[in-house]
Amino acid sequence: MADHDERLGQDGVGEPDAFERLWTPHRIVYIKGEGKPATGDEADCPFCRIPQMDDVEGLIVHRGEHAYAVLNLYPYNAGHLLVCPYRHVADYTDLTDEETLEVAELTKTAMRTMREVTSPQGFNLGMNQGNIAGAGIAAHLHQHIVPRWGGDANFLPVIGQTKTMPQLLGDTRDMLAAAWPKE
Repeated sequence: MADHDERLGQDGVGEPDAFERLWTPHRIVYIKGEGKPATGDEADCPFCRIPQMDDVEGLIVHRGEHAYAVLNLYPYNAGHLLVCPYRHVADYTDLTDEETLEVAELTKTAMRTMREVTSPQGFNLGMNQGNIAGAGIAAHLHQHIVPRWGGDANFLPVIGQTKTMPQLLGDTRDMLAAAWPKE
């Protein structure tokens, strides 16, 4: 262990503990925000641009009156959806009652639709409010809906910097859009 620390230019100050360390320096790009929109304004916001695209190009699964469901371009898991209000707002408390209701309804419908077509065993749901809380695009609120299956997480993304996805985004979009309940 001492030879390893010396190779890294670290002097090993401190007492050894029971933890092994898995160093992932490639993650610094994400932490520093490289590739994120340069500003927080609407002109630079992907969630404001996506609704201007056609559904296939924008990976839009469903359009509502106040919000829409879109596949995450960088999914954590297959079927990772985002529900975004059309209005460019950063904070959940800034949503109108109508927007709040539709974000909630679209989230419920997304979960039902995914259960019907992909049979996930669970879901992660969440909104990261602000950069410090992990929001990749903090200027435009978005709800994450991540389907989960037993054994879907492993060390490949950390060790191999690779995430295996069983289906192309376009195919996932088509499947979910076709199964989305018609109004």
